[in-house]
Amino acid sequence: TPDSPFPNLYALVVGVSSYASRGLRLHYPAKDATDLAALLRTQQGKLYRSVTVRLLTDQRASRQELLSSLEWLRRQMTDKDVGVVFLAGHGIEDPSDRQYYFLPHDADLAQPLTTALPGILLRETLLSLAGKVVLFLDTCHAGELFSGRGLRGSADWSRFVAELASADSGVAVFLATRSQQAAQEDRRWGNGAFTKALLEGLSGQADRSQSGRVTLNMLDLYISERVKSLTGGTQTPTSARPNSIPDFPLTVRIPATATRTERTR
Repeated sequence: TPDSPFPNLYALVVGVSSYASRGLRLHYPAKDATDLAALLRTQQGKLYRSVTVRLLTDQRASRQELLSSLEWLRRQMTDKDVGVVFLAGHGIEDPSDRQYYFLPHDADLAQPLTTALPGILLRETLLSLAGKVVLFLDTCHAGELFSGRGLRGSADWSRFVAELASADSGVAVFLATRSQQAAQEDRRWGNGAFTKALLEGLSGQADRSQSGRVTLNMLDLYISERVKSLTGGTQTPTSARPNSIPDFPLTVRIPATATRTERTR
């Protein structure tokens, strides 16, 4: 019902491992996205009245589909709802305008403005959403990919983040790395380091006080420590949250059996 105390969760979850440009291939972003989508769906009827996930992986994660899905998110959310946007794949900085871009499946490195997702457009869309919004970026898995081409896999997104986390926005941001660092993925983890920590944290491992819920603050602390541990201190996740967003729960603890099942996927 409209007066239900429970919010709805709307999630746009994107992971691109297989790119149209073969040199861009990664191993785990599509799995990262699929794993997160499965975890979020377990929250239906618990913390959220309903959970609606739009999952885009590989060929489905085209620029047009990304834009359509951002529009879907804008039309669905009310001020009582929670929105999650997760992007895993390559992120770059175009030296011509020093702007951050996320590369969808059909991106052309020579034409990022017209074939990639500009950070400016992503930012403006997120700022226009009603309700609470959390952005997770696990991009730049291969930092050396663009050396010699004028484009870097380790984008400088400090301006992008600063504008998103300004005091009047309703967007909390979690990033896989500091600016200019490369995000890592590894067969031992079966995910990107950041996504592995995110999945563990959301499933309950971030809830060290055994409260039964995982809040933004808990998740922030867990991801920070876990990613540093996984990568031997070579990857440092970062986060930013405007003062206008108080700490709030994102998930409730998933039973241990479900957590084990998720890990063996």
